[in-house]
Amino acid sequence: MTEIQEKPRVRMPAAERREVVLRAAMAEFSVHGFAGTSTEDVAKRAGISQPYLFRLFPTKKALFLALVERCFQRVQDTFAAAADGLTGDDALAAMADAYELLLEDRTLLLLQMQAYAACEDPETRDTTRTGFKRLWELVERITGLPYQTVVDFFAVGMLMNVAAAMNLPAVDERWTRWCPKEPKATD
Repeated sequence: MTEIQEKPRVRMPAAERREVVLRAAMAEFSVHGFAGTSTEDVAKRAGISQPYLFRLFPTKKALFLALVERCFQRVQDTFAAAADGLTGDDALAAMADAYELLLEDRTLLLLQMQAYAACEDPETRDTTRTGFKRLWELVERITGLPYQTVVDFFAVGMLMNVAAAMNLPAVDERWTRWCPKEPKATD
């Protein structure tokens, strides 16, 4: 009789495991929000125990705040890369184009919306304000454009968030014509 030998389990490095947890948590929090997400569901999705989750992140709020920071950092990195070597209106246009592509990541988009919705909590509000402030300062610094132009850029960006959350690009009605449409499928 032949014995079946199991492959030895390879331990995942802590940084890699943390990354798996953050991806799992992003999927849960983006859909269910802070209040509606359980750490049990995050742990299950990540394939770890709930006690191990709490070794990585001491509280549910710490996990959520890490995601909020990550979300803003991703937008900031995207803006910086898009505007690399550009200034003024060219930089702003490059950032706008890059942001429109980011909005295709529904998980990222919904997590942004969940962060804003959870701002009743002081720590979440502070983390969200800090992320937004850094993003604002980056746009001002790179573009060098007047204050009102930056205000308008962020106002349109928030409008785009709301439109993307409601999936307005899929709605072909007069009141949604301002919204960029999804590309038509070609045969």
